[in-house]
Amino acid sequence: MRFPAYLQPDTRTLLRTGLWIFGTGVACVLAIHLFLGGIGRQGPHTNGGWLALMIAMGCLPTGSLTMLLAILKVIGDFRRRNN
Repeated sequence: MRFPAYLQPDTRTLLRTGLWIFGTGVACVLAIHLFLGGIGRQGPHTNGGWLALMIAMGCLPTGSLTMLLAILKVIGDFRRRNN
């Protein structure tokens, strides 16, 4: 993935990391519903489903916050470039 040249290296790292963490959480949610038996009223139906749920519950908020920080840094880099 190509990023604009004005981004600082730490901003690029934050973007990549946030996307990977969030993507892992999304993949776990999809795996629960497609391959691991889904989720009922009392939770997932398999042990693998529970593991995927725990990973998703850790990755989705962490990835969201990391991407939010990265987006704010992109805005800051852009403003710094134009000044």
